[in-house]
Amino acid sequence: MSGRLPSGVLVSALLRRVNDAGGFGAVMAKGDPQGGAILVIAVDKGTPPRLLERGLGPDGRTVMIDSTPAEDPDGYWRRRRTRDPDLWVIEVDIAAAERFAAETILDD
Repeated sequence: MSGRLPSGVLVSALLRRVNDAGGFGAVMAKGDPQGGAILVIAVDKGTPPRLLERGLGPDGRTVMIDSTPAEDPDGYWRRRRTRDPDLWVIEVDIAAAERFAAETILDD
């Protein structure tokens, strides 16, 4: 059994932290509550969105990976959802969105 918290709990925690800090967070697509991957759409005051997700860094540690495509981020996550219905897609609008996501989602 994994020591990682269920995805639904991590998503709720991230949204609460963002909202408590004065930002805005919303679930764009609900995934599997136990083990779905989480894709975070990070925006800050109208800047172009960045897509972040948990992955392995070069040293083998879990990190937030920027998976923003060169074009059409909205279409990218929608295509991902068709291939992976367990995927959570969360949008957060706050300064330092990557930090909020990393502190909440990563196990380290």
